[in-house]
Amino acid sequence: MSGPVVLGADLGTSGLKVAALDLAGDVVAEAEEGYPVDRPQPGWAQTDVGVWRRALDDALAALTGRLAGRPVAALGLAGQMHGAVLVDAAGAALGPALLWSDQRATAEVQRWQDLPPGDRAALANPLVPGMTGPLLAWLAAHQPDLVAGAAAVLLPKDALRATLVPGGDPAVTDRSDASATLLWDVPGERWSPAAVAAAGLAPEQLPAVLPGSTVVGTADLPVGAVPVVVGAADTPLALLAAGTRSGVQVNLGSGAQLLRPDLVPRAVSGALVHRYAGADRGWYTMAALQNAGSAWTWVCTVLGLTWPAFLAAATAVPPGAGGVVFEPFLTGERGGVAGPSARGSWSGLSADTTRAHLARAALEGVVFAVAAALDLLGVPEPGETVVVTGGGARDGAVQQLLADALGRPVQHVQVRSASAAGAAVLAARGVGLELVPRRRPGPVVEPRAVPALGAARDRWSAAR
Repeated sequence: MSGPVVLGADLGTSGLKVAALDLAGDVVAEAEEGYPVDRPQPGWAQTDVGVWRRALDDALAALTGRLAGRPVAALGLAGQMHGAVLVDAAGAALGPALLWSDQRATAEVQRWQDLPPGDRAALANPLVPGMTGPLLAWLAAHQPDLVAGAAAVLLPKDALRATLVPGGDPAVTDRSDASATLLWDVPGERWSPAAVAAAGLAPEQLPAVLPGSTVVGTADLPVGAVPVVVGAADTPLALLAAGTRSGVQVNLGSGAQLLRPDLVPRAVSGALVHRYAGADRGWYTMAALQNAGSAWTWVCTVLGLTWPAFLAAATAVPPGAGGVVFEPFLTGERGGVAGPSARGSWSGLSADTTRAHLARAALEGVVFAVAAALDLLGVPEPGETVVVTGGGARDGAVQQLLADALGRPVQHVQVRSASAAGAAVLAARGVGLELVPRRRPGPVVEPRAVPALGAARDRWSAAR
C-alpha cells in the first residue's frame, strides 16, 4: 500500500470518467463508462440521473481493484455545464436531466430578450436555449405541476452528488455552474431576480452557492467512506488543471473551447462570448464551438478514413485544398462564429477534387473556425503563446496548422483526464491537502507565413 489518492469524477454528456491522482499529481488509475443521450423527440436531449449514478458506481467498482488498497482521501465532481434537474427535498430527481444540447426551449429564449435592458446586460452571456433558465421556462410552461412541486433545481454534477451524500442539504452548487445558467447576475455575483422570474421559478428553489472545495458530506463508496466536495463545471476545471492563468487556452476535443482567464466581470449587452466564474477564483471568457473534433470524426466516417489516414491525406495536399472550402457546423452553433441554423458543407468542388482535397479542407475548416472564435475572444498579445489542450491537437500537423492560422505560437500541454484532475484538486483542498496535476508541455510551435492559407481563410469567411 502506498500513499493516499484523491478521486475526480468527470460527468460528461455521453460518458463518465473517474481518475485517481496521487499527491504528486500523477493519474495512477482511471475508469470510464459510457451511456446514451435520450432523444425522445427531435431537438430534445435528456438523461435520467440514475443512468449517471450507475455509470459512477460501475467506474468506481472497476477502479477499486486498480488502487491496490490505497486509501481515498476525497472525491470531487466535474460536470457538463448548463442543463437542469428538478429534485425533491431529499435530492431525488423528479424527472430526467435536460441537457445543454437540448433545443426545446428555443421559443422561451424570447423571455430573456424581453427582460429590461439592465437586467439582460447583467447576465453578460449569449442567450442559448440549452442553458438552465430557458429549459426551466419550458418546463414551467409545459409541466407546471412538476416545477411547482420541486424543492430545488440542480445542475448535472450537483444532481449526481445528491445521490451520493444522503441526509445533507442537496440544494447546493458552485459559482462556476451558477454563472452559466442565464440566471446569474455576473457583476453582482448573485442570482438575478428578473431572470429567475422569467424562468418561472421561486427564489427558494435556487441552490445555495458554495466554494467548490467545500465538503458537503461523506459517501459510502466501494473504496470506503469518502468525503465529497461540491465540485465545479468541467471547462473551468480543465483550465484549473492546465494551470493557465493568462493568455488563451484552446481545448480541442469533440468541440472547441477558447478560454481567456483574468476577466473583470461587467454587464454586457448583446454578448457574443461567454463570461463565467472560475472553478476556484476569478472569471474567464469563453468562445465555444460545438463542432470541432466531432466534425473531423464525421468526415473520417464519410470518407472511409481512419484518423491517421485522414491526417496523412490532408497533409499530402498543399494549403488551400485546391479551392475546396469546408464548413464544420454540422449541428449548428451558439452564435458569434455561426448560428444555430448553420450547417456543414463542402463547396468549391471541381472535377479535379480528390478525397485528399476534401480531407485537407475539413482539417482547415475546423481550424479556421477556431481562428474566428479567437477573433471574438480578443487575440493574445503578439508573440504570446497559445496553450492548446485536448486530444484533437496531439498531432504535430494540427499544432502547426493552428499556429499558422492563429498567427501565434502554440504549445500543446497534456493533462491526463483534465476535468477529472481539476475536480481532484478541489477535493484535495477540501480535506487540507495540496495537489497539482502533472502537466506535460510539448514544444512551442512557431507560426509560419503561408499566403495560400490566408487566402483559404478568406474564402472560408466569405462562404459563411
